[in-house]
Amino acid sequence: MNTIASVSAFHRLLSLPEPKHPMVSVINLSESIFLDDEIWKGFVNKFYCVALKRDAKGKIRYGQGHYDYDKGVLSFTAPNQVQYLDFHNMECGAGYLLIFHEDFLLKHSLANKIFDFGFFSYAVNEALHLSEQEEKYLIEILDRIDKECQHIDRHTQDIILSQIDLLLNYSSRFYERQFITRKNNNHVLLTKFEKFINDYYNSENTSEKSLLSVGLIAEAMNLSPNYLSDFLKIHTGRNTKEHIYEKLINKAKEKLSATELSVSEIAYDLGFEHPQSFSTLFKKRTQMAPLEFREMIRNN
Repeated sequence: MNTIASVSAFHRLLSLPEPKHPMVSVINLSESIFLDDEIWKGFVNKFYCVALKRDAKGKIRYGQGHYDYDKGVLSFTAPNQVQYLDFHNMECGAGYLLIFHEDFLLKHSLANKIFDFGFFSYAVNEALHLSEQEEKYLIEILDRIDKECQHIDRHTQDIILSQIDLLLNYSSRFYERQFITRKNNNHVLLTKFEKFINDYYNSENTSEKSLLSVGLIAEAMNLSPNYLSDFLKIHTGRNTKEHIYEKLINKAKEKLSATELSVSEIAYDLGFEHPQSFSTLFKKRTQMAPLEFREMIRNN
């Protein structure tokens, strides 16, 4: 697999001069020309990328999903994810790319915080659409980053990273706005989620059942795990894992109170490989062991 290891290498692939800063760059797409290079058929890079694209054409496969640039979107990619560029159908259009090397974050609080921004793993249908005012905010931040790259001193890293942090926080706000304004679609998505999780635990086919996971639900709903959890957190106050645990414990309580199944049988029925894992989780969530709960119900 080909690797684009530096900001300079990426500049060369876009027919651009050397970057002003070795680890950060704000690229004007209208000034870029993608070289016809084999690298686009499959590559990873070592930097984060925030792309604000207008009138761009083409598709990039990123991780397990795709970004479709036929519409104006703000998109995010993280280092070390496999990407494939449909070079022959690609037109840069207008817009900007902010790229910053993963090592640029070292010894800064953003190095850990950046993992909280789930949109770096979003798929194409989860990309962010911007209003005119929102786009203006982000372009102003990109302009400040670009200007700061022109003179490097002991303050440069902190100043640039504070601007990147600001940009990502604005993006989080805009994502939440996007969730909230799509009320009809949100209602459908919540209904679909509830139906999937209910059908899973009500299924009689227990022999092939595994423990329900965030990834399994997200895949079935054609969403990324981070997007699904963010969506549920905004609309229900709980992430996907918390919903799974709630449904699992309720189902376990139902089986403990209404059947004669042993704790081990219930554990296997719910998808646990080891009954002890089920008992530990049940006690953590209810402050009672499964048999204690059964005895309490039957004595009341």
